[in-house]
Amino acid sequence: MGENNDSLTLKPHLVLVHGISGGGWCWYKIRCLMENSGYRVSCVDLKSAGIDQTSADSLLSFDDYNKPLLDFMSALPDNEQVILVGHSAGGLSVTQATHKFPKKIRLAVYVAATMLKLGYMSDEDVKDGVPDLSEFGDVYDLGFGLGPDQNPTSALVKKEFQRKIIYHLSPHEDSTLAAMLLRPGPITAILNARFVAVDVDVDVDHNVDKVPRIYIKTVHDRVVKPEQQAAMIKRWPPSDIYVLDSDHSPFFSTPFLLFGLLVKAIASNLD
Repeated sequence: MGENNDSLTLKPHLVLVHGISGGGWCWYKIRCLMENSGYRVSCVDLKSAGIDQTSADSLLSFDDYNKPLLDFMSALPDNEQVILVGHSAGGLSVTQATHKFPKKIRLAVYVAATMLKLGYMSDEDVKDGVPDLSEFGDVYDLGFGLGPDQNPTSALVKKEFQRKIIYHLSPHEDSTLAAMLLRPGPITAILNARFVAVDVDVDVDHNVDKVPRIYIKTVHDRVVKPEQQAAMIKRWPPSDIYVLDSDHSPFFSTPFLLFGLLVKAIASNLD
């Protein structure tokens, strides 16, 4: 009984997951706001991102790319529940974690994120969940880890397009910081995100649909466009939807509003 009361007085533990080319550094404003409000916050660097030194061109499977998050979740005590927050392609990482560790996740939050229950299993999944930046022209620097005659294995939005596409409503200081820190993203690994195998040790009574989900829409998003967000929400409805008047990167453009929505989402999902 006493242990229960203690746990109720502790503010939740948030695990923040970046999108393609980003890193834990993307969340610096949100981390500061959350920690100053008493929350515990962890920011994960996926493989080839942030300070992880893996080459994106060497990553061909989503399991390898997402291993840092899965290792983090595996190391959590069995009685600890966290709130997972994924941005952009980080939504795929969050979804895989909810498949594998449903009992350890109190809430999954998708921020302008790819929210596909089984990953990229169909053409419709690709249409809804993969950014189409073709309207902006030749925007990617591509890497060919399997050879020049094979499909590209990594991609990075060219510096001259980054602000226009990803950060157009964000402070210039933040888009400048991002231009210094963004790294090639392992597109082959990400497009191989498929979540069909069920671990034998996962209790079917606590499957992925038992984990509450929140989606935070970004209405001026030029990466995961509003119509893509709406399509994913319609196909796999979350328990709640919030809306931000922001670009693709609300942790830069509207950090206080995003912080407020996270606090609201957490409060509404406390037992």
